[in-house]
Amino acid sequence: MNTDVPREDFRTRTRQAVLAAVQGLVLALAMPPVTVLCFAFTVMSLELLPLGLGLFLVPPVLGAVRGYAKTRRRLAAEWGGVVIPVVYRPVPPGAGPWTRTVTLLRDPQTWRDVLWLLTDMTAGTATALLPAVLLFFPVQGLLVAAGLWRAYVQGPDDTYWYAFVPVTGQATALLAGALAAVLLVVAHRFTPRLLTAHFLLTRAVLGGGRGDLTERVRVLTETRRDAVDTSAAELRRIERDLHDGAQARLVAMGMDLGTIEMLVERDPAAAKQLIAQARRNSAEALEELRDLVRGIHPPVLAERGLGDAVRALALRLPLPAEVDVELSGRAEAPVESAAYFAVNEVLTNAVKHSGADRVWIDVHHTDGRLRLTVTDNGRGGAVAGAGSGLAGVERRLGTFDGVLAVSSPAGGPTMVTMEIPCVLS
Repeated sequence: MNTDVPREDFRTRTRQAVLAAVQGLVLALAMPPVTVLCFAFTVMSLELLPLGLGLFLVPPVLGAVRGYAKTRRRLAAEWGGVVIPVVYRPVPPGAGPWTRTVTLLRDPQTWRDVLWLLTDMTAGTATALLPAVLLFFPVQGLLVAAGLWRAYVQGPDDTYWYAFVPVTGQATALLAGALAAVLLVVAHRFTPRLLTAHFLLTRAVLGGGRGDLTERVRVLTETRRDAVDTSAAELRRIERDLHDGAQARLVAMGMDLGTIEMLVERDPAAAKQLIAQARRNSAEALEELRDLVRGIHPPVLAERGLGDAVRALALRLPLPAEVDVELSGRAEAPVESAAYFAVNEVLTNAVKHSGADRVWIDVHHTDGRLRLTVTDNGRGGAVAGAGSGLAGVERRLGTFDGVLAVSSPAGGPTMVTMEIPCVLS
């Protein structure tokens, strides 16, 4: 009889239980102060609206709340496997303080965020603490049974209560140890589920209900319109490049060949020069056509996939780049194309504007999402707003329900993270 499988299963469950307890403890101890601060600043900024100061405080405060909620969504997906949808109404590019504030306050998701802050300070903290309590409380009971009861029971009239067991001596301490053993078995099995329950509570408050289906349709309509506009602009660019580049060179080459026909017998030397010029024009036209094809869909992307295509991008950069790719398969061709050109745009911005001397690129797939991260050690200050190249990247990703996040404090470093929900084949 093979006992290795049950033993390995026991070890796996033990690791999961301990990890869930530690993660719950981190959530219960580290997150409440941040939650309280976010809630306090939100209330303060709303109270200052009648004085006009709130117009300048509400957007950054609610933006910070959204960022914090995004972090908790990510932890819910990574630690509990609970995916919480994100449906925010976009703020118009270049909007002033009044428009930004009104747009944020009219967004139902904003008020769900505020309600979640209040819930997270109370029930959220309690549910996050339960996994740690369920796992560590039995440890105390076992220590009581091992003799720790003497530190609590100093005299014959003293009683130490372990749960509902009154400990007055070694016999009752052993009874407390038996209860602790039962609780430990329960904790071993249910601690990860308790942590999942915490994330389910978060999703119940942060996630949208039926009313968000309309909002979801609206967002998809906007992203589809952006995709159509982007495609039309791309077609115009291709037409312009063909007209101004390869087509012009081919016309010039045809004129040169016509002149060569007239000169080949009367002036062979001049004809020879024109032949050399025609050859150069043909080579340049071919190179421009290749560049144009790479701009539409790079051959390396079609043949070898996103990982090798990103590595090829890194090799063409004028600065050192480190690439880390962890992909177990390939995404659909449109998703790979969007991801490739998004990375290309971010790298182009980094080379042109960041002043960096090194770039790190990370590409991996986890929890049903393709995540691409580009980090540079430049001067920072990048924003994904109107007039920024990152705005185009955000629109491109939005076509596939993707998101973009930028962390770029003054002085750097800059980290651009892009996520696209997809499956690998």
